[in-house]
Amino acid sequence: MRRNRGCNAADHLIARRGFLAGSMGATLALPNLVQAAGSPDVAGGHKRILQIYLQGGVSQFESWDPKPGTLHGGPFRAIETSVPGIHISELLPHTAKQMHHLSLVRSINLKTNDHGVGRKLMERGRRQEGYPYIGSVAAKYLGPKQNPLPGYIHISTRGLTDVTDAFLGPKYAQLKLEGVKPPSNIAKPEEMTEKDYARRDLFRVTVNNRFARRGQRSLVDVYNGAFDQAQQLMARRSLFETEAAAQDLQRYGDHFFARNCIFARSLLEHGATCVKITHHGYDTHAENFNFHLEQLGEFDRPFATLLTDLHDRGLLESTLVMVMSEFGRTPKVNRMYGRDHWGASLSIALGGCGIKPGVVVGKTNDTGTEVADREVDGGHLFHTYFRALGVDTTQTHDVPGSVIPIGDPAAAPIQELLA
Repeated sequence: MRRNRGCNAADHLIARRGFLAGSMGATLALPNLVQAAGSPDVAGGHKRILQIYLQGGVSQFESWDPKPGTLHGGPFRAIETSVPGIHISELLPHTAKQMHHLSLVRSINLKTNDHGVGRKLMERGRRQEGYPYIGSVAAKYLGPKQNPLPGYIHISTRGLTDVTDAFLGPKYAQLKLEGVKPPSNIAKPEEMTEKDYARRDLFRVTVNNRFARRGQRSLVDVYNGAFDQAQQLMARRSLFETEAAAQDLQRYGDHFFARNCIFARSLLEHGATCVKITHHGYDTHAENFNFHLEQLGEFDRPFATLLTDLHDRGLLESTLVMVMSEFGRTPKVNRMYGRDHWGASLSIALGGCGIKPGVVVGKTNDTGTEVADREVDGGHLFHTYFRALGVDTTQTHDVPGSVIPIGDPAAAPIQELLA
């Protein structure tokens, strides 16, 4: 079975947005390079984020918070991990062996069962509209000034092209890639000489400067930035043209998610600040157990291998790793053997930069119907991510004429997780 579909109801439609009124089919579909404002101090060198989004809502019962033998526990066992006392679902045997690099939060209550609201809460740390996503904030405050790649790269096979940059500007928006294939039109036409290419680019700059003098500076910045980032990708086209090594495919697997994980590793090694991989297919309103057997079977080995590689290559200490969803699944199994939307008690996994390994924060009650201890929400998680990365989330974004705190002032970081 291949599950690559979510809810069909009208209220589950995913908002779509093209980059600069287009898609990756042209260089203008790339986010622009507006002038970066001052940013909070970040200790150390280049820090990064690896964000794995299990789209649709992974079941906490079948992943990070199993309840075998209980009313709602389902058929799968809880297995030991590399951290004594921490057990996760038997559907994650490879990840269980890497648990000493990870910690868990089992007490998240988002107070919503809506895909869009849950996703935005987990990404922005706020329920209100108009705030930037994790990757956009990271691109602004963690990315080197001379970043060789766009700061926020999202690898996904479909949809989920949200407005991620908000008031930070298009430079920090997600650059969405459909797997390992290169974006269209990032190679110079074969019939064009280097001299002709340089002349054409000079003409573009001249025309843009003329428009800028007429009061169109913001639009010109968008277009200039789009071309700048397109040229960055053109110079690094080899990232897309290099086939995954046979030994990597043997270790990770050769399906699309495995290949995306190998690609993500390469992007992080070559300078990307936030790489997000979306693994689709967790909206299991029917056949929940069969689909989680398939989906987590596909997720488990590539993720565990990627985590191992980041550690072995010296990147894990500077890379925050998170595995998240927009909500969990209902304790009660419905008449189609599925679990429905459940934002009242979900779990996530975290590891790497700034995170204490082998920690479990919070718990649910014996049957998993509600949070029993240390309730947190997306706001607490947002603070935690960026405090772990060295960003003071009590400071404000540098937006002229506005005072906008980086993190929600009503929330605070989860101190138990911070190294």
